[in-house]
Amino acid sequence: MHTILGAGGPVANALTRELLSANETIRLVSRKPVNTTGKNVTWQKADLLNYDEVLSAAKGSTIIYLVAGLVYDKDVWKQQWPIIMQNVINVTKATGARLIFFDNVYMYGLVNGAMKEDTPYHPSSVKGSVRAGVADMLMAEVKAGNINATIARAPDFYGTDSTNSFVDMMVLSKYAAGQSAQWIGDAGKKHNFIFIEDAGKAMYLLGQNPDSANQIWHLPTPPAITGKQFIEIAASVYKVKPRFFSIKKYMLWLIGLFQKVVMGTVEMYYQYDHDYIFDSSKFEKAFDFKPTSYEDGITEMSKTLYKPKA
Repeated sequence: MHTILGAGGPVANALTRELLSANETIRLVSRKPVNTTGKNVTWQKADLLNYDEVLSAAKGSTIIYLVAGLVYDKDVWKQQWPIIMQNVINVTKATGARLIFFDNVYMYGLVNGAMKEDTPYHPSSVKGSVRAGVADMLMAEVKAGNINATIARAPDFYGTDSTNSFVDMMVLSKYAAGQSAQWIGDAGKKHNFIFIEDAGKAMYLLGQNPDSANQIWHLPTPPAITGKQFIEIAASVYKVKPRFFSIKKYMLWLIGLFQKVVMGTVEMYYQYDHDYIFDSSKFEKAFDFKPTSYEDGITEMSKTLYKPKA
């Protein structure tokens, strides 16, 4: 049985689609009900901060996927992520299941060059420090031989209907509506984006391959391109002019005075005014996986979630 802790989010949904296609038995776990359409899919309510509830939800699991997303607030992260990770580590020990943790790249901080699986942790933010801490918690248990666990890391993603993806909300949905796009930071700097369906497929492949366990993997992502290049590709797909304006740090701070979620992006601004280069060659070689190109991913979105305005 495949148990998804933190069901309902973009990555969890993409993973669920892959598991459904493979006719796997799935248990979706979250605080609020989620769609359980499909054969062999059940939902169980659990708060990841409550060990007993997590243990009850994970009983009988072969593989546990931790794909939870918390409110984008550094204080919430500091308080809740260590508790969640300790609960999931303990549940993994109790059930004997494999654990696959979907992670981001915040713990690396500002990197001069490419981010790789062995890049040292030098967080440049509070949220990055929290992520470094929970990653260290998990891998310490792995090194001690206490659990079988994998960390799957991905850069910013796109291809969702979620506000978690700034390019979906600020570029694709804008061009679909015939409006000007927005970009956070310097559009002349490089950045990678993973297509959400690739993230789901990669998580599924890690689950299907026991040899991938007990290590860190960067999920398959096309090469970094500048924000301007991404915008030009999107504009070409939507057949509009590549109009956009850049959102500066002070603008985020001002908006954040009234919207706490936006304030959460201010400390991460370094990711958008410096090159952000994510290397996934290890995964691509090991699984013979070619990431979806930006052209193909955006074209798919233009046919589904973000259709051009008639």
